[in-house]
Amino acid sequence: MIKTEIKCRTLSELKDELQNMGEKPFRAQQIFGWLHQGVQSFDEMTNISKQLRAKLAERYLLTAPKILRKQVSRVDGTVKYLWELYDGNCIESVFMRYHHGNSACVSSQVGCRMGCKFCASGIGGLVRCLSAGEILDQVLFMQKDTGERISNIVLMGTGEPLDNYDNVLRFIRLVGAEEGLHIGQRHISLSTSGLAEQIDRLAQEKLQITLSISLHAPDNASRSAIMPVNRSFPIERLIQSCQNYFDMTGRRISYEYTMIDGVSDRPWQAKKLAELLRGRPAHVNLIPLNHVTESGLHSSSKEQVAAFQNILEKNGVTATVRRTLGPDIDASCGQLRRRHIGETFGKE
Repeated sequence: MIKTEIKCRTLSELKDELQNMGEKPFRAQQIFGWLHQGVQSFDEMTNISKQLRAKLAERYLLTAPKILRKQVSRVDGTVKYLWELYDGNCIESVFMRYHHGNSACVSSQVGCRMGCKFCASGIGGLVRCLSAGEILDQVLFMQKDTGERISNIVLMGTGEPLDNYDNVLRFIRLVGAEEGLHIGQRHISLSTSGLAEQIDRLAQEKLQITLSISLHAPDNASRSAIMPVNRSFPIERLIQSCQNYFDMTGRRISYEYTMIDGVSDRPWQAKKLAELLRGRPAHVNLIPLNHVTESGLHSSSKEQVAAFQNILEKNGVTATVRRTLGPDIDASCGQLRRRHIGETFGKE
C-alpha cells in the first residue's frame, strides 16, 4: 500500500475515509485535533485505540520536519529555521514578533523556478512543490518550538505560491479550520511574482487574504531585466489582473518593491510607479535589498529609499519602508538553505 499524507486531509475527508475503514466518524475529529497539535507519531494519539493507530500508520504518512539549523536574532528575537523534510530536502521558515502578534513566514516550494535576479531562493531552480501538510507543518512546529501562538501567516518564503496553487489553497483552508489552528484568511498574506493567470483564478475563489505583488520595477524593461516572469506577464497584464482581483474580493493589494541601487531606485522610476498606481486601492511596501552574494546587486542607501518614498507620497501613493527583522541572521529567503547545500556538497 502506498502511503499518503494524512495532514493534507480536511476534517470532512478524514470522516469519509474513516467510515470506509469501518470506524466511527467522531474519531476523525480526534485525529484532526492531534494532527493540528503537531504530533510526530500516531502513538501520541492517546485517546485512539492501538488498533486504529496501527491502521493509520499502515495507510498514512505523518510528516514531521526536523530542525537542521536555527538562528535567533539577538536584536529582536526573530527566529530563522532550516527544516529537513521526510525526503531529505530542506526549506526555510521565519518566526517574527510584532506588537499585533506573532507572524510566520512560510515556504511553499523547495527552490523556485521564477529566477528573480535579486533572490537566493531561485538559485538552483525548482526541486519540488510542498504539500499542504508540509506548509502547515512549518506553522505547527514553529509554535511547538517557541511555545508561542502564531496569529498571522505570510506566504513569502521560498517558492512561488501560485506556482503551487492547489496545495497552497488547501493549506489556507486547513490552517483556518475551527478544529485546528483557526487562523482566519484576513490574517494571511500571499506574495506572488506576478502570475497573472493564477491571480485571475485566485480572484474567483473570493478569499479574504491579502494579496501582495512582488513588483520591484514600474516599467517592462526594468522589470524583465530582474524578473523573467515579466516576459510572460508584462506589467499592463499584471495590473489588469490586480484590478480584477480587487473588483472580485474588495481587498486592497500590497505592492512589494525592493530598493536596488541603480536598478530600481531612480527618481523617474518613483514617478512612473506613482503613475501606475495612483487612484488604485494600493499600498507600496519599500524593501531594502537583502544582500545575496551571487546576484552582484546592492541595496539602495537610506537616503535613496527616503527620497523614493517621498516622491510616491507627493504623487498620492501610500508607501512605507518595511521594518528590517533579524539583521544579524540570514534574513533573505533561500540564503540559509543555499549555505547548507554548499556545505553538504563541498561547493562553498
